Amino acid sequence: MQSGKKITLAMDTSASPLMLAVEKDGHVYSVRRKGVKQEKLLFPALHDLLARAGAELNDIGRVFLIRGPGRFTGIRISLTFASMLKYLSHAEVRGVTMFQAVRFQTQSSRKFQTWQKQNPQGALAVVLHAFREEYFLQIFDDRAAGPAWLSREELLERLAAYDRPLFVAGNDKDGASLDELLGGLYPLADKKECKLQPAKMLAMAQDDAWEKDALEPLYLKPARFELIKPV
Repeated sequence: MQSGKKITLAMDTSASPLMLAVEKDGHVYSVRRKGVKQEKLLFPALHDLLARAGAELNDIGRVFLIRGPGRFTGIRISLTFASMLKYLSHAEVRGVTMFQAVRFQTQSSRKFQTWQKQNPQGALAVVLHAFREEYFLQIFDDRAAGPAWLSREELLERLAAYDRPLFVAGNDKDGASLDELLGGLYPLADKKECKLQPAKMLAMAQDDAWEKDALEPLYLKPARFELIKPV
């Protein structure tokens, strides 16, 4: 039986682990499932989550999702699921990129806020491992440059060439710290700020400023497939 009280589902299927979270009656419920076949993991995980929260599928009034970057198939799974709920039960859909989610979590940390006071002209760079020796990068500043998929060498060169102080958040392969990659050259966000936190995802989901009907995936072109520009 439907409870009648609408809840928000936060979800990330862009990579392993899959993460789902809901908040009901002031309590946050979440599940994580490791594996790359999110199409097989999603519904069993969602069933477990809703059962723990005492809710049903029809109770979901808003879906808040990560729309990339990440695995092509993984991203499509959450977008397809959200589209289905939007069509069947008129659930509202909002979404952010992983860059925006990590930025949101990092900006609320005392470590970043202290650094920002000391470096008012500085910027936050979010670095995420993509594939083998390649990385996703987005720098948040007033220049509004878009995200990129870079080789390791290109990433290090771009960071080194940046003309303002940088605070870096993100992760290396398998969620490892970026410290080894960056060689201690930049202040880094704490590891917990770089991993999706269910409570903070749900807090983000309450902000109506995020893109509505966010069903457009963020796919980035791999560095090894970038075309060489003519000189």
